[in-house]
Amino acid sequence: MLRLHIETACRRGGAVALRACDLDPEQCLILLHEKGEKDRWQPVSPTLMRHLQAHFSQRCGGDPSEQLLRYRNGRPMGYNRYDRLWERIGMTLPWVHTQMITAHWLRHTTLTWVERNFGYAVARAFAGHAEKTDTGATNTYVRASIHEVAAALAALTGEPHPLAKN
Repeated sequence: MLRLHIETACRRGGAVALRACDLDPEQCLILLHEKGEKDRWQPVSPTLMRHLQAHFSQRCGGDPSEQLLRYRNGRPMGYNRYDRLWERIGMTLPWVHTQMITAHWLRHTTLTWVERNFGYAVARAFAGHAEKTDTGATNTYVRASIHEVAAALAALTGEPHPLAKN
């Protein structure tokens, strides 16, 4: 769960809505279904992809169209359970509670790092922000490809990514 948010900067809703059929292991991509009914392909590390596939095989029972994140008993995880997991993490690691670390905090921190190291266009693409959220002519020209997002992810995780240009 932590790695999913750090690597993708996805929103809570994107994590909860993830399905096994949204995994593309060959290209190390996941299809996130997020806010505003927007879908986006997001690069993930080979390690995270392996963990997501293992989670599916251990907990989902074989139907790739059903929600991926589940309890140990196979029941789908909802928003309340997701939020309670953060509370439990905060009880185990007091600094998580003290610093108010959440999925959104991880999203913000990851995107700040991407922006500082790879620029505004890559951070915007990494976040899945709509192309027309900013005004002005610069927005027309400042776009990042999925290959640039994959390169940022590779730098973040220290793992090569199949879509990252060398």
